[in-house]
Amino acid sequence: MDNSNDLRLAVLIDADNIPYHNIKGMLEEVAKYGNPTFKRIYGDWTKPTVVGWKGVLLENAITPIQQYSYTSGKNATDSAMIIDAMDILYTGRVDGFCLVSSDSDFTRLATRLREAGMRVIGMGEKKTPSAFRAACDKFIYLEILQIREKKTETGNKPKSAKEKPKGISKADKELIDLLSTSINDIADEDGWAYLGELGNLLLKKQPDFDARNYGFNKLVQLIKNFPNFEIDIRESGKKTGKLVYVRTV
Repeated sequence: MDNSNDLRLAVLIDADNIPYHNIKGMLEEVAKYGNPTFKRIYGDWTKPTVVGWKGVLLENAITPIQQYSYTSGKNATDSAMIIDAMDILYTGRVDGFCLVSSDSDFTRLATRLREAGMRVIGMGEKKTPSAFRAACDKFIYLEILQIREKKTETGNKPKSAKEKPKGISKADKELIDLLSTSINDIADEDGWAYLGELGNLLLKKQPDFDARNYGFNKLVQLIKNFPNFEIDIRESGKKTGKLVYVRTV
């Protein structure tokens, strides 16, 4: 997949509906895609509901933006975050945005940023409405990061390709159909598709697609779990690195 580590990213966090306890996992995930040039978090810091964030802001160099709730039932925090995002866009100092929220109110913002040529990465809980997930180039579930942190704390090793997690059987048919059609979409005359291109296509079709949703660290591990696919590892012509190709059988 495309992990452009040189991208300058603006990380904007909605404190109203994102838990603070997983901030380390969030920022580590962001680092895979680029360098967080801006790190801002929005909320009404006079409310007790966001008090947990105050203890982690300084150690993670996140700038808090105060936004009072002027009217009951209106989310002023969302408006402040949207306005800031557009201001940052027009500075021309970033290549993409990471919008951390489970709120569908940011759907139009994500769409507008992509129209401007920005790469948009979304992060939120699984309750995030599908419209916001689809508006992003990639959407990452926070639950995945929480599982990873728990494994790190307990010292458990991540699942290998040979282990079959419980969740994989729940959506076998849909997942196999998605993988099969995507492989056939980009396959050569012999039916082989380059794994990197496959990963990019899967994200275009489903921005929230992630092998970790099914209990695997890598896409190749997920594919190996099914007998429906064949894998061919080829020499790349360089001293380091090999090319992985897949096809349906």
